[in-house]
Amino acid sequence: MSDPLENPFDSPNAIQYSSYFRIKDEKPILLADPDRALDLFAAAVAGAFRGFVRAPQFPCVGAKSAVMHENYWLGIYPRLGSADSSAGLARDLFTFTQELANTENENFKTFIACFREPLDLNERQFERDFWTQLQKLNLSDAPLFEWDATVSNDPASPHFAFSFAEHAFFVVGLHPHSSREARKFPWPCLVFNSHAQFEHLKSEGRWEKLQAVIRERDQKLQGSINPNLTDFGTTSEARQYSGRLIEANWSPPFHPVTPTETNQLAEGQSSGKPNERCYEG
Repeated sequence: MSDPLENPFDSPNAIQYSSYFRIKDEKPILLADPDRALDLFAAAVAGAFRGFVRAPQFPCVGAKSAVMHENYWLGIYPRLGSADSSAGLARDLFTFTQELANTENENFKTFIACFREPLDLNERQFERDFWTQLQKLNLSDAPLFEWDATVSNDPASPHFAFSFAEHAFFVVGLHPHSSREARKFPWPCLVFNSHAQFEHLKSEGRWEKLQAVIRERDQKLQGSINPNLTDFGTTSEARQYSGRLIEANWSPPFHPVTPTETNQLAEGQSSGKPNERCYEG
């Protein structure tokens, strides 16, 4: 087990909006202050997520394993895509990557970033804010870390996956108005699942069987398999992230930023010059 790295996202704003909880005995424990009184909203979200995943008809057996073994972490943030939420989430997601680095191939693990608002987004609006949130994480990450070398940073590539702190993630969007029953949750959430866990399952010959079980269960729940689903390396997994039924010519509103571009953006902002790209979604 390696020593944890110092968190490079420890700005005052990030610390203020950080809320990294570990679930123990079905209760969220704030890791920064384990003796602090239980956060009622976090408890409500954790209970709702636990009930959601434990429901007999819920299709993802990997999520069921994470909940059963209490190998899921939770973060609560003000608003999806906001600067404050992005600062706190970057700090907490980095902490989660350190958890994964120390226990990568043990039981399935997941991190759920839940946002108090907005609650009234339709699928297209959620998709917009979902990618705005990932873009802001990327803007924070790019000056410090390279993209995970095991995946592509081109969102059109069949080998694309989102990367943060040089760790590849498959990101699942949940929200109240999703058309997919397995994605319909009372609050908007981004669920971060490590790509390395999937690769570990593949290396052990367990992935295809697990995938078949999940798709069969999804068929029973929804009446159809999610038409966005494809195998990694076939089409871009970005098409699956938000949960909306994607058009054939769709491309995600996401531009992976390089360190050079982050410097240019900072210079443009400090000089008052307009930037060529807008990252507000």
